[in-house]
Amino acid sequence: MKKILIVEGNLKEENQSFANGGIKTHTESLKDSISHFTNQLEIDVVNPSSDQNISKITNELKKYDGLIWGGSSLNIYNNTPEIRRQLDFMKKCQENIKNIFAICWGMQVAVTVAGGEVKKSSKGAHRGIAHNIEINQNGLKHPIYKNKKQNFNTPAFNFDEVVNLPKGSTLLSSNSINKVMGIYFNAGISNIWGIQYHPEITYSKMISLIHFRKERLLEKRTFSGQSEIDSHVKMIEEENKISNKDDRMRELENWLNISN
Repeated sequence: MKKILIVEGNLKEENQSFANGGIKTHTESLKDSISHFTNQLEIDVVNPSSDQNISKITNELKKYDGLIWGGSSLNIYNNTPEIRRQLDFMKKCQENIKNIFAICWGMQVAVTVAGGEVKKSSKGAHRGIAHNIEINQNGLKHPIYKNKKQNFNTPAFNFDEVVNLPKGSTLLSSNSINKVMGIYFNAGISNIWGIQYHPEITYSKMISLIHFRKERLLEKRTFSGQSEIDSHVKMIEEENKISNKDDRMRELENWLNISN
C-alpha cells in the first residue's frame, strides 16, 4: 500500500478554534476528499509547527510515496518560529520525497524554500472563491490539469501571492487577482505541483470560514460590512449549486493518479 504524508499548515490553536466552531480542519477536509477517489493509501499526518516528534518523522521521510501540504491562515513573511519550523521541514521533504502536491499555503512554503518569493497580494484577496482561472498552454500539457476545463472557478481563500518563481518553474494557470495560480517546478528530488486555491475544500466550508472569520475579515477591510458579506456568501452558494464535485477536485485526482 502506498504511503502519503499530509502536512497540516495551521497552528494547533487555529485548529482548536475550528473544532470549537464546528469546522473541519484542512487535514480532515483533505482526507475526506482523498477518500472520494481511493481508500488504498496509508496516510500519516504531521504538524511541523507543533509536533514534538518531528525529528523522528524527518528521519523517515524516504518511506513516503508522496506528500500533500495544505492550507493555513499564516503569512510566510511574518517569519515566526512556527513558520521557520515549517520552512525547515519543507526543505527536508524536498530532499527526500519525490512527489509533492503543494496547496495554497503549501505552495507558498515550497516556493520560498526553493528560492522564490511571496508577498501580500497587490490586487486583493480570494474570499472563499477564485473566479476565471485560465489554464495556459503549458498547463494544458501538464498532467495536473488533465480533463480540467481551461477556464474555471474554484474554492480559494488567500491574501498573499507568489511574486517570484523558483528557478526553472513553469507557470500553468493565472487569474486577474493572482498571476501564479498553478505552477510546476523541481526542487531537490521533488516534482512539485503547486496551486493557489483549494480543490479539496467545499464551497460550504468556505462559507463557514467567512462567517467564522467575520471579525478578522471586517478588521482587515476585506469586506465593507455585513451586507457585502451576505451578498458574497449568496454568490458562493449559487456557484455551489452548479459546481460538480469531480470537476472541482480534478487536480487532486490527477496527483493521486501519478503518485500511485
